[in-house]
Amino acid sequence: MNIMMISGEANPFVKTGGLADVVYSLSQSLASKGHDVSIVLPFYKKIKDKLQYEAELVSTFPVYMSWRVQYCGVFKYHYEGISYYFIDNEQYFYRDGLYGFDDDTERFAYFDLAVVELIAHLNLKLDIIHVHDWQAGMIPLLLKTDYRLKVNEYEPKYVLTIHNPAFQGKFDPYYLGDYFNLSQSYYDNGTVRFDNCASFLKSAIVMCDKITTVSPTHARELLEGNHAYGLETIIRLREHDFVGILNGLDYEEFNPETDKYISPNYNIDTAYKAKRENKEDICKEYGFKDPSLPLFGVVSRLTSQKGIALILDIVPILSGRANVIILGCGQRELEDRATFLSRCYAENVGVCLSYNNPLAHKIYAASDFFLMPSEFEPCGISQMICHRYGTLPIVRHTGGLIDTVNGYDNKNLEFADGFHFEEYSVQALIHPCFTALEVYRDIEKYLVMQENAMRREHTWDNSSEEYLNLYREILDFNGLLCYT
Repeated sequence: MNIMMISGEANPFVKTGGLADVVYSLSQSLASKGHDVSIVLPFYKKIKDKLQYEAELVSTFPVYMSWRVQYCGVFKYHYEGISYYFIDNEQYFYRDGLYGFDDDTERFAYFDLAVVELIAHLNLKLDIIHVHDWQAGMIPLLLKTDYRLKVNEYEPKYVLTIHNPAFQGKFDPYYLGDYFNLSQSYYDNGTVRFDNCASFLKSAIVMCDKITTVSPTHARELLEGNHAYGLETIIRLREHDFVGILNGLDYEEFNPETDKYISPNYNIDTAYKAKRENKEDICKEYGFKDPSLPLFGVVSRLTSQKGIALILDIVPILSGRANVIILGCGQRELEDRATFLSRCYAENVGVCLSYNNPLAHKIYAASDFFLMPSEFEPCGISQMICHRYGTLPIVRHTGGLIDTVNGYDNKNLEFADGFHFEEYSVQALIHPCFTALEVYRDIEKYLVMQENAMRREHTWDNSSEEYLNLYREILDFNGLLCYT
């Protein structure tokens, strides 16, 4: 099967969140099963500075945006069995940062138009075009309508994955013509109309053959209107084409036996002793008074969605009973609160306000427990990493956290690998934290849960097979089974 992934970010070249992990890891898993997989990304400054002399320039062409005529260069680079195509235009992409600019609508309108031209100019015969989140959301509409003849009489099938429904790519309907060269009728007939705006994401939901999100529970939540940001009525119209497929974890990157950032390395048989040594090292690094206390880790964007305010509220309660390390950056108010607490409770609390990958690995390896009290969580990756490293996650009963963590309830020790709580409140979070402290003091119980965690299977193999079955369903149904 010939599969093209289109995204605003993907590992190993550029990342702001879990989207980059998923696009890369899913692609890698599909490629390992013998499929031809490509990923299309903007040629951001960060990528171009690194690869401009290694990537091959394979095409140049103009991109017409109403009265604008913009240059496009297409660079190609092979990595780990995947063909990467980079869309080059320095006016739009040679900047520090990926998103959050005033002209994001124009930038990604250009990107979507350029991808359509790329497919035509390189004469690509694609079975599946898989778009991720809003940034690639207008491509199915463009290819299915005004640009249909440019795909050389062979029409691929389209899949959308919604990673974060909060970001919908809304824009003034005027730009349908001014950027996309599209008729106002697509707004009038509802194809792109959402919340009195036009929307990249709404367009993709309407035009794609199948829609997925990143866990079965989050799929149910979106249909029920929980954290769907108004999309539930649209998704319900496509309910029979909508499915939740759980994300997997990159087992090569996150492997305590080979992780270059931790010492000593360990496996399920040596985890207890080795994790204690990792914990002692990181506690000394932060100057904690008593490294023998249980360690609670946090690796997260510091935003309200991630439940960081709840974590900061319980830090004074945990201080003295446990040590806490928080890694991440985000909302200024939460960063300031975290810094203040680290100064007030310096003997027990450490904070690093950045994204630091080596330190993240050390925290996963050293922690006994990991805090993820998310208000909502479409899937989540940190809890899977925790299992891999023998760390017990404390999660709220939401989204993919339900699908991936078996919460301990005093009756299910034989398969418990973490802790759940339901109500989004400080009082609710305190209970599993105190239960975790009790488990820590009961070494036999703690070791059973740690072993359960490390035996959990979170590889991409099963998840990628579910995507392949979805692709096959579309192609079989339409009589276009082109793969071998």
